[in-house]
Amino acid sequence: MAPELRAEKSERPYVESGKDRKPARPKPPAKGPRRRPFLLRLLILLILLGGAGTAGLVFWYARDLPDIDALGGGTRRPAITLLAADGTVLAALGDVYGEPMDLEDLPSVLPAAVLATEDRRFYRHHGVDPIGLLRALARNTLAGSVQQGGSTITQQLAKVLFLKPERTLKRKVQEAILAFSLERRFSKRELLTIYLNRVYLGAGTFGVDAAARRYFDKSARDLNLYESALLAGLLKAPSRFNPVADPERARARTAQVLANMVEAGVLPQADADMAKRLGGQVVARVRPNIGRYFVDWALAQSALLAETKGKDLTLATTLDPVLQAKAEARLKALVESQGPAANASQAALVVLAPDGAVKALAGGVDYDDSQFNRATEALRQPGSAFKTFVYLAALDAGLTQTDTVLDAPVRLGDWSPDNYTGKYLGEIPLSTAFAQSINTAAVRLADRVGLKTVIATAKRLGIQSELRRDATLALGSSEVTPLELAGALLPLANGGLRAEPYGLIEVVETGGPVLWRRQEPLPARVVAPESLLGMQALMQAVIAEGTGKAAKLDRPAAGKTGTSQNYRDAWFAGFTAERLAVVWMGNDDTSPMKRVVGGGLPARLWRDVMEIAHQGRPARPLAGPWHEPLPDQPPPSVLGAPSPPPQPAAPPSKEEEEEGIWQGILKKFGIGRGL
Repeated sequence: MAPELRAEKSERPYVESGKDRKPARPKPPAKGPRRRPFLLRLLILLILLGGAGTAGLVFWYARDLPDIDALGGGTRRPAITLLAADGTVLAALGDVYGEPMDLEDLPSVLPAAVLATEDRRFYRHHGVDPIGLLRALARNTLAGSVQQGGSTITQQLAKVLFLKPERTLKRKVQEAILAFSLERRFSKRELLTIYLNRVYLGAGTFGVDAAARRYFDKSARDLNLYESALLAGLLKAPSRFNPVADPERARARTAQVLANMVEAGVLPQADADMAKRLGGQVVARVRPNIGRYFVDWALAQSALLAETKGKDLTLATTLDPVLQAKAEARLKALVESQGPAANASQAALVVLAPDGAVKALAGGVDYDDSQFNRATEALRQPGSAFKTFVYLAALDAGLTQTDTVLDAPVRLGDWSPDNYTGKYLGEIPLSTAFAQSINTAAVRLADRVGLKTVIATAKRLGIQSELRRDATLALGSSEVTPLELAGALLPLANGGLRAEPYGLIEVVETGGPVLWRRQEPLPARVVAPESLLGMQALMQAVIAEGTGKAAKLDRPAAGKTGTSQNYRDAWFAGFTAERLAVVWMGNDDTSPMKRVVGGGLPARLWRDVMEIAHQGRPARPLAGPWHEPLPDQPPPSVLGAPSPPPQPAAPPSKEEEEEGIWQGILKKFGIGRGL
């Protein structure tokens, strides 16, 4: 057998092909060794592309990051506290911050509890902690619930200070970037201090001191171990673990925080057990949920009276919290029990002191169902309650209670009003016509004194809404709000003086200066003495023997019923020597009620509320005409009204009237008389 020929390494292999000898084609190498370099290069390329993409994403999200130098300048809702007339807290709104605390001011167990639960590697990471994230993920998976958070305290601080609470990739990336920036800018001690002073802990509180005062009625300096652990437990879910709303859940969460501290090696087990036995005294300061319509109105008034934007405020108000709570409850009970059968779904009421101070105000049956304030915003037809201004104009013109007016069919153009009873009594005294709310009599009186005079009378007493200039005005066809009508009736209750409803006494920047304080206006008579006494007598007859018998009290009282066309509105308005109240009932869509009249449900509600308002007060006669002149000034004159015939004095001149008006305005805004 011929020996095998082998080519030397330096020679190229050949194969024979006829006469020619060509180089042999080399054998292809094995596939494995060539694929590995390709996969490696592909992996490197993907890593580079991924890194470039991540870098691009980070750069893109970093474009609109907030300025870290604005650390203390973030916006927040101003804290506004409204005080009732007795000094108790009526409402606390906005964000509440406590006293700023340094770490050395706090018990050491408080930051220890926070770190053990929220970020055990706080002093070993640089803003973001991958190890802590993996550990939290593993622990929560084994436990089947969230036992430990993955975000560092620095990340949480970045979110609290700069970012919106949204769950998006952009926010998480920005949170990480800001966390790195905060770590470079501040020391660990500074970061923890800022965090404890700014983090949200439920019930509108921000920072551990505000939370300590809210839940324990003490400074954060005085917290014990259990209380510190409870606050640390709130960080995860402030509403869920609120100790006032859910004490059992809060206790379980506090026990978990104490266990975290033991596990982290910062607390002996014996101390944790002792803390659970001793516990903490949670102060359940649940403020009464009353006067929410009043609060809305008072806040709007404060913005008009003083520059309050962005400031923490304390507002002193006129509201009587006891009367408010009982009046709200009575209104709700009456509408819910009697309303369905009467097709009456809403009601509103206002109670005023003679000077205009709002003592109670309910803008509806249920604030949670509807925030529309019917007491201050709903324009409704007052019906026969507007006859008060018609009769006052007639008394100003010289008529008396005993003068007569014809009760018979009347036609003015195409309009011919009817009486509620459908009957006519002929010539009757004004006292009977008013007490029985005779429509034809009111229309004839308005025609006799003139619509312009009636309108001027209503405006002089305080009606500000637009009034119709046709004969239907006499029967209350123009729309007013309950508060507006109440304010216009005040002069009949206080001796004839101009008065406007008010709910604020003082607006103070919390911890700062007084921004506004109410000044008593100069007295200005808008109802002549004889007219005042005459109207009081007419209105007393309404309750004693007329359409308002259901409103009778155990003391002198005067009032007027009102029912608009087709029973769309029903009113009762009246007063005693100490309080004036207006009640309205109806439907928001102006649909008719089922024969609900002012002398029915509204009069009953008025009586119930006024009985509450006068509990413990002796009976007093109605206020007579105001007669005390100002020192060194002549007695105030009737503004805008002619002098009654029995008075010999001439009516005031236009210049005198304007002088009195301007003096009142200047006094109201705290400006002296000397200019």
